[in-house]
Amino acid sequence: MNFFLCLIAVGGVVAVLVLLRLWLVLRPRKEGLQTVSVSVLVVAGSGGHTTEILRLLGSLSKHYNPRHYVFADTDKMSAVKIRSFEEKRAERDSESLYTTHHIPRSREVQQSWSSSVFTTLYAMCYSLPLTFRLKPDLVLCNGPGTCIPICASALLLGILGIKKVIIVYVESICRVETLSLSGKILYHFSDYFFVQWPTLKGKYPKSVYLGRIV
Repeated sequence: MNFFLCLIAVGGVVAVLVLLRLWLVLRPRKEGLQTVSVSVLVVAGSGGHTTEILRLLGSLSKHYNPRHYVFADTDKMSAVKIRSFEEKRAERDSESLYTTHHIPRSREVQQSWSSSVFTTLYAMCYSLPLTFRLKPDLVLCNGPGTCIPICASALLLGILGIKKVIIVYVESICRVETLSLSGKILYHFSDYFFVQWPTLKGKYPKSVYLGRIV
């Protein structure tokens, strides 16, 4: 008897959560003027990832503001590159805003896939509160392992009905024949997935090929 009562109670809780989720998603929202600026959460990474993502940001208009950079806590070089990029940008645009944030590295180079599951979950403990606090309009990334917990956190914002975050993934120019591990994962979850080689477009039809963009 107690078992059935517990089962009914659990079913009731699940039903309430489902109804709450539907209400959050379907509730009417106040219509108003659309904001001109787009808050961007940019995932930087070691190697050439940060250089490529900064080249891409350099071609975007001033309306992509503020820019919130996230990179691994052991990645010192990205911090230097970002600061240099933003200082030069501030000379042209006095209203330019940016912040930098660190999270634990989710996957080291040549780290095994099995062990990277645990380090990624650990990184999620830091990326979740960060993403929920910033509530960006858009996440922009190009392959570093750090983008996995960040994008997962952004997806969770939408699942919970808090905010729909657009995820834009640009595969590195170095990837000619195959996607990176991050790309293989986010190909299925990103809103826009860009590749820079026609061979990848042929293998991954959902992707968008515009030639070299960084």
